[in-house]
Amino acid sequence: MISSEKHMNAEDIKSLRIQKFNQRNRTNKIALLLSLIAMCFGLFWLIWILWETIRLGISGLTVATLTQMTPPPNEVGGIANAIYGSFLMVLLATFVGTPIGIMAGIYLAEYETKSWLANTTRFVNDILLSAPSIVIGLFVYAVIVTRFKSFSGWAGVVALAMIAIPVVIRTTENMLQLVPAGLREAAYALGTPKWKVITKITLRAARAGVVTGLLLAVARISGETAPLLFTALNNQFWTSSLSEPMASLPVTIFKFAMSPYENWQQLAWAGVFLITIAVLGLNILARVITRNKN
Repeated sequence: MISSEKHMNAEDIKSLRIQKFNQRNRTNKIALLLSLIAMCFGLFWLIWILWETIRLGISGLTVATLTQMTPPPNEVGGIANAIYGSFLMVLLATFVGTPIGIMAGIYLAEYETKSWLANTTRFVNDILLSAPSIVIGLFVYAVIVTRFKSFSGWAGVVALAMIAIPVVIRTTENMLQLVPAGLREAAYALGTPKWKVITKITLRAARAGVVTGLLLAVARISGETAPLLFTALNNQFWTSSLSEPMASLPVTIFKFAMSPYENWQQLAWAGVFLITIAVLGLNILARVITRNKN
């Protein structure tokens, strides 16, 4: 453009630049308009889903819903056993997946950043991140359920942990890589061992992001249904034993929502409301932690 402008007078150059500016301005307005349309389209469905969840969920939320077990058709009952089962399996899966994910993320970010083992680990982790949850459920079914010839809460814990671990690994690695290298170099210059630099400096500097990744992993596994169908299955009664089939909120919602019975459908909407509120709360908490840290 500069070479062509040498052979043009000032008026032509000004006209050409105005033309190009107007063209870019039109392109920018079109892109902005399409972005706003896409945003409004997504918000429309989101607001509709939330409205239906609140409207139908609150109507089915009673004291019995939170205190009684899943009932037979057309009888009074609740989903207390499903809430307890989901809470227990998600809690244990978090305890299993958190240390594994954090330690693997530390290894990838602090020890072996570009080795073949680190690259292979990242590749496998990316596959697990994008893999459908039902595939993980089938894998745990083949490895654990068929071997012990029984569905169990432990199998559900393993499946949920396998879903949570890749999220924690990716978040931990990314957050540690954002820590300025000058912090590490200053600590090494003072003779600080590497393990102490990691635990006292880099992890502390990245703890908000690590905790955010952990909360997002918990939010993801809280609503998983397919892995639990192949591992923990379901249980209409209250059980605290992880060695037998255990009820969970997502599976109960799936079962009750597909039924023709009105009381089961009301309990399904109440379960949807509880899961939505729990996941929304975890996401808000993650945002608050990140914002306060910044």
